[in-house]
Amino acid sequence: MDIISHGLWGGLAFGRKNKLNYFASFLFGIMPDMFSFGILSIAAVLGLVKGPNWGQGIPSPDAIPAFVHTLYNLTHSLITFILLFGIVWVIRRKPYLPMLAWGLHILVDIPTHSFDFFPTPFLEPLSSFMLNGISWGHPIIFYPNVILLIAGYVVWWTGKRKKIP
Repeated sequence: MDIISHGLWGGLAFGRKNKLNYFASFLFGIMPDMFSFGILSIAAVLGLVKGPNWGQGIPSPDAIPAFVHTLYNLTHSLITFILLFGIVWVIRRKPYLPMLAWGLHILVDIPTHSFDFFPTPFLEPLSSFMLNGISWGHPIIFYPNVILLIAGYVVWWTGKRKKIP
């Protein structure tokens, strides 16, 4: 799924309590992609690495530096997420719910990434098993995602305005 949708879903699902929770949920929703492709983009802009040519369609995996693959596998693993969520829970003595947007990101990516480009290694490092999903850019995924996001935010925002006696 695209990075903005991940943030919007994270905010909608786990950030409705207040603005700070929304912002944190949005950030956790985009974090897995930011810590892989975001770092690549910044490094490419700074001239530290040669980025792939996105204008030519889906780049070859060989055109993506190895560190991106490593970071992607780490940030898109449910095992990593569960371990870090648990550590934060133990330290805080209560769960930090905005962090669940990270887990949601992974769960949404599993069926919306294909073997063509970065399938989701959700069981890494325990298993290399991945699903060959339907790309999030395919109309059957893309348009329902946009429609459901709009509907979800409309329901949330209109519900916030109603005064309960």
